[in-house]
Amino acid sequence: MYPHQRSLVKTYKNRPFALVGVNSDESLRDVRDILEENGITWPSFFDGESGPIAAAWEVKFWPTIYLIDHEGNIAGEYTGDARSDALIEKLVQRAEAAK
Repeated sequence: MYPHQRSLVKTYKNRPFALVGVNSDESLRDVRDILEENGITWPSFFDGESGPIAAAWEVKFWPTIYLIDHEGNIAGEYTGDARSDALIEKLVQRAEAAK
């Protein structure tokens, strides 16, 4: 998953796209180790398995990846397939058009 996420960050550099991680790992130290080991450069938050972010967004299982539009609405869940990548492109284009 991380290689594809890195490619998305690279593909959409300088466009209205942001990747933000929320981690449910057992400890902040675990999260820091994962970020370093996997070269994760985008913002990533530690929430714990049932933290306030997971509760507010009603996360039922990990990983859950939401696609959020430029207005802050959930536009879908990322499933790692071509349809999800096409939806990301569509959402980025909508955000660019809204400027």
